[in-house]
Amino acid sequence: MKLYIGIDWSSKKHDVCMMNEKGGVLELFEIENNQEGYWRLEERRKKYGVDIDNSSIGIETNYNLVIDFFIDQGYRNIYVIPPHLTHGNRSRFAVSKGHNDASDAKLIAEILRTDQGRLLPWQPDLPITRQIRAQINLIRFLTTEMVRFQNRFRDTLNMYYPQATKLFSDLDAKINLRFVMAYPNPESARSLSVEAFTKFCKENRYSRPKRIPEIYARLFADYPKPNPDTVLTYQSEALLFAKTLLILKEFREREEKTLKHLFVQHPDHHIFASLPGVGEFLAPALLAKFGDHRDRFPTPQVLQAVAGTAPVTSSSGKSKKIYFRKACDHEFRWIVQTWAAHSIEKSVWAAAYFAHAFPSSKSYNHACRCLANRWLNILWRLWMDRTPYDEVLHLKRRAKFTTNR
Repeated sequence: MKLYIGIDWSSKKHDVCMMNEKGGVLELFEIENNQEGYWRLEERRKKYGVDIDNSSIGIETNYNLVIDFFIDQGYRNIYVIPPHLTHGNRSRFAVSKGHNDASDAKLIAEILRTDQGRLLPWQPDLPITRQIRAQINLIRFLTTEMVRFQNRFRDTLNMYYPQATKLFSDLDAKINLRFVMAYPNPESARSLSVEAFTKFCKENRYSRPKRIPEIYARLFADYPKPNPDTVLTYQSEALLFAKTLLILKEFREREEKTLKHLFVQHPDHHIFASLPGVGEFLAPALLAKFGDHRDRFPTPQVLQAVAGTAPVTSSSGKSKKIYFRKACDHEFRWIVQTWAAHSIEKSVWAAAYFAHAFPSSKSYNHACRCLANRWLNILWRLWMDRTPYDEVLHLKRRAKFTTNR
């Protein structure tokens, strides 16, 4: 007997459906999202006398402690079901779009039973890959939060202290944040002498001393004098944002160093570090999206579809339509498209391709996406062969291919 276990997960509880090989529902039940609940599921499986090798598990996420539990128990047939696959199959068993957690668990079990041959068993990446992925997610989160705080910080300063938004090159530069913390209003800033301001810049290691007189003059720009009540209203808020941004910035710098240290140790470091234009963030970000298992993307077309760089083609008879791909890993698309844009200045081939593609593209982003699609085709081959990118070799091969056409 084979057993198919569908799990619709949530942060507090999981709905579970156990189904036999003929499609009969053996049980529908809930378990708590804790160790006791996981063991309860195991006891239900054992009740039917089905061993682990004949049990298949489907769940919609791989970022869950229940996955770790199944791996520890020795399960090998674990399948991560994409949410869009579950959504697309609901019409097979219902005439309406109505559903609940129990019906989704049943649907996942049914997908396993009927379509298991089309699915790839989930395999955990190396611990170092999972660490890199976690660091990438953390750094992106910190960056997003910093942008949000920075926008609010700028709006707050503009209410009573606009000089502070235009002192140094960036509003979130450490020296700028420390200046606002030390001199939180226009009156305290204007009380500074040139010597005191120069001393402040030196203490904060400002790298362009020749510009200090110019920056000092900005403190006395002709802005309207704020009302004392207005200063009192917004000064404490500006101090809070300055302190928070400084903490976030320093924390992100530490995490970026950790990411760099982890990336250098990864066995595929030489592949992704060799790519033109990736820098210190995009290289490990690409590695995290590719993972370690080569059967995850058996062809470059599968990779391009997951990353969202390849369009969707719909054809019937003489009719053929091409659409922008919406169902994909949107974060993956952002990473690879950003890399493509950066590669234009670092790669002769990428610059030539972009110059050729841009005039016929709908937009700059469309041209970058076309370039990203080509890059993924190249990177897939490098990843499969475990070899670094060589621009000279690539240009030679393209020249040879063009000559033989």
